[in-house]
Amino acid sequence: MHRFANPARFQRIANAVLPWVAVATAVLLGLGLFFALFDSPADYQQGETVRIMYIHVPAAWMALFVYSCIAAASAAALVWRHPLADVAARAASPIGFWFTFLALASGSLWGKPMWGTWWVWDARLTSMLILLFLYAGHWALARAFDDPVRGARAAAILALAGFVNVPIIKFSVDWWNTLHQPASILRMGGPSIDPSMLLPLLLMAVGFTTFFIVVLLLRMKAELVAAKLRAAQLARLQPAAAVGR
Repeated sequence: MHRFANPARFQRIANAVLPWVAVATAVLLGLGLFFALFDSPADYQQGETVRIMYIHVPAAWMALFVYSCIAAASAAALVWRHPLADVAARAASPIGFWFTFLALASGSLWGKPMWGTWWVWDARLTSMLILLFLYAGHWALARAFDDPVRGARAAAILALAGFVNVPIIKFSVDWWNTLHQPASILRMGGPSIDPSMLLPLLLMAVGFTTFFIVVLLLRMKAELVAAKLRAAQLARLQPAAAVGR
């Protein structure tokens, strides 16, 4: 991965990839929403409320996926000193935060008619809320220091320490007695969901993934431009400081 470490090379690759991934995102989300809203049937128990699933489940998947990416990038930054790893982690953090918020908000909208309450303190929901706080902490900590290197290192340590929450979220419905339903797609024996519902769900999941890639690349490009501007400003200030002395 070090051959992608050069910012100029990364910019060229990102510029080449972005249009294709953006088009794929539009197609996938458009098809996913069409099948979710107009082609898939209502559930025999949940009725039309089941359509919240097509937003809630992919958002929850992405919340875990993005945090795993941040933890991997943080490890690459701390162990191998990859120059773009901190940039990727810092760029991904707000995206993961909003995916997690969307998962919690859509889950509450589903929980009110199904459970009769907006929120319950069961293991899955509580661990997802902790994930939201981890995202917020990483997002803030990366920008809390005047020295970007110190901020990136502190945020990377937090990301790696918080990664223990990811398997807890995944297996919480198996380890504890919770109101949240167990896995119906990624499970032994294959998916238990009907194909007419599985298709739009997978389309939305892949569409959310490509959307993440688009926003991540755009944010990384913006971070690199901001870093270049900071370096140029420091270069201008240093001669003036030397004259003043």
